[in-house]
Amino acid sequence: MRLLLAVLFVSFAAPARGVEPAVVVALGDSITKGERAGVKADETFSALLEAQLKTKGAGAKVVNAGVGGERTDGALARLDRAVLSHKPAVVLVMYGTNDSYVDAGKKESRLSVETYRENLVKLVDAVRKAGGEPVLMTEPRWAPDTKNGLGENPNDRLEKYVEACCAVAKDKKLKLVDHYAHWKKAEAAGTKVRDWTTDGCHPNPRGHREMADLILPVLLDALAEKSKK
Repeated sequence: MRLLLAVLFVSFAAPARGVEPAVVVALGDSITKGERAGVKADETFSALLEAQLKTKGAGAKVVNAGVGGERTDGALARLDRAVLSHKPAVVLVMYGTNDSYVDAGKKESRLSVETYRENLVKLVDAVRKAGGEPVLMTEPRWAPDTKNGLGENPNDRLEKYVEACCAVAKDKKLKLVDHYAHWKKAEAAGTKVRDWTTDGCHPNPRGHREMADLILPVLLDALAEKSKK
């Protein structure tokens, strides 16, 4: 009986020999890239997710396709090469911080919220057409003492892009991971966002753990659904 249970566990936990593990691509900006001063490659949410998936028996490969400073238009420009070439089962898409930011000497965000939304729709449509399942994610909050080029707290503009991201997820019937809401709730409960970041914007190892833990159940659900198709 014990031998039978052991065989059943192994068959569930590990992919069959010769079968390639499912690929998950994390597409985003420097927050997705993660690695920077104070954050090692194995401390990013992508690396943490791959390790967590392994312990859960999913055995998926997570490809980190984050690029610092990128916006949704940049993601569209490199989608085929950086994402679709991997034939991903699931693509985690997270943008908004750079799209919404106002640079010094400018009066408007780098991309309008309308353009941002249109680009998100193009991204998720392209991923679905290629056979992958897109999962939209909102960006984490900035610390309250940060400023953009107009002297505003960047969250004031970012929230509009968060709302657009959530709306696209609803319209397209996509899974959503709302990091912004999670960080906002934690902040309201007394957490200092700077304690989860290296600089008031980019997550530190603690911030990446928070993100990975929020993503994991959604990702497991998405992978399970893909395996049934």
